[in-house]
Amino acid sequence: MAQRSPPSGLPRRRRLLVENIGALREAFRGVRHRYPFTIDAIVILPDHLHCVWTLPPGDADFSTRWRLIKAAFARGIAAGERLSERRQRTGERGIWQRRFWEHAIRDAADLSRHVDYIHHNPVKHGHADRVVDGPYSSFHRYIERGVYPPDWAAGSAVRGVSFE
Repeated sequence: MAQRSPPSGLPRRRRLLVENIGALREAFRGVRHRYPFTIDAIVILPDHLHCVWTLPPGDADFSTRWRLIKAAFARGIAAGERLSERRQRTGERGIWQRRFWEHAIRDAADLSRHVDYIHHNPVKHGHADRVVDGPYSSFHRYIERGVYPPDWAAGSAVRGVSFE
């Protein structure tokens, strides 16, 4: 596998997600138990993640879920983390921003574009040479289901989609 490791020059806080993948998984698992949602697509990079969720009918409360995931992850890694005075004052922990980007999927084509963007992210950010080499990605689940071939390479499929 041609997976690249996070550049060693990255500050430790910029590698928190992959260095604490177990705590992140446990945070998601715990919140999903209390506040159900389906993870339709996800990719976890050293310093950020992207995902598409489906919430139960009549439920649009992404904010509570994200708040709880962030808090659970922060508790899971709190022992070794140093917080700046500003982060202590604002309650920010680790790599988390106070806000998140939310987009309501409009149709099947919109969903497909966002899933493609998510799966292509490890290549976009230089963490993998090929999409299949991204270790923390739902791409592997999509291969098993026959949605993508293992050598899928996104190309123009992700144009016009940006979370940044």
